[in-house]
Amino acid sequence: MKHLFYSIGSLSRRLALLVMLVGLWACKGGSNKTEARETTSNGTINISVDESFKPIIDSQIKVFEAAYPNAKIVAHYKPEAECLRDLTRDSTRMIIITRILTREEEDFYKDSIRYVPIMGRLAYDAVTVIVNNKSPDSVFSMSDIQAILSGTSQLKLRPVFDGTSATSTVRFAIDSILKGRPLGKNVTAARSSQAVIDYVADNVDAIGFIGVSWIGNKEDVNQLSFLQKVNIASIQCGICNSETYVKPYQANIALKRYPMVRGLHYILKENFGGVGSGFVNFLEGERGQLIFRRAYLVPYKMSFNVRDVEM
Repeated sequence: MKHLFYSIGSLSRRLALLVMLVGLWACKGGSNKTEARETTSNGTINISVDESFKPIIDSQIKVFEAAYPNAKIVAHYKPEAECLRDLTRDSTRMIIITRILTREEEDFYKDSIRYVPIMGRLAYDAVTVIVNNKSPDSVFSMSDIQAILSGTSQLKLRPVFDGTSATSTVRFAIDSILKGRPLGKNVTAARSSQAVIDYVADNVDAIGFIGVSWIGNKEDVNQLSFLQKVNIASIQCGICNSETYVKPYQANIALKRYPMVRGLHYILKENFGGVGSGFVNFLEGERGQLIFRRAYLVPYKMSFNVRDVEM
């Protein structure tokens, strides 16, 4: 009986120890699960962004992560077509490009994942034309731009893009400027918007096409250095009564006086309140819209007043 008593006592102690260990493991596992649960301000998300908007989206992410230290946004900058392909992958829940999905693309997501991503406009951007500081030509009509892009211009300028296909700037040139006609064989492809600026700075006969967020902010030190390398060309106003040539300044974008204006859109593949939803709320909110405004884009959700100034 004595041996049986000790055996039972030893077994009881072992069971108690096992229960305690299981309890500690459960608590630890529950804690990790809580820490790993993603919210609008806690977690990590990969997004793909049109390379044309790297400066402004970098600024947005910096402020967002400072406001929400537990949220991490990993941005991958690439051509627009690659961003759209990324949206089909599980690792990418959000993209930022210059257009929304087509009806066919919406139907694809509805059929494949039974969910249509949320879409919205964030701001207005402009395609900026830049020329070498020594170029004799810095004022163009849209007819001039069309002839340059199609390779029929007498100006003999070589257009430079951030790639010859798949980028939003190239798509805008073909769809909105050339009305579906192909680019001329004189088009030169650079690796990125930064490479376009460098190429134009080094070649007198080059004319570059980039997003205004790369060069429009005169309060940005890097962009001020770009403006020492190249000139921003003036384009004929398409809605003005007189023959007026304008630069892609904020007021001209807002009033559509500058003829090459495009939208900046988000497409979010997230049907719960995750970091992607939090970032969209931030971009559409007051702070995000002010950042667009300070970067010399035109915010979509914030009113933009243009006042006449007496000179």
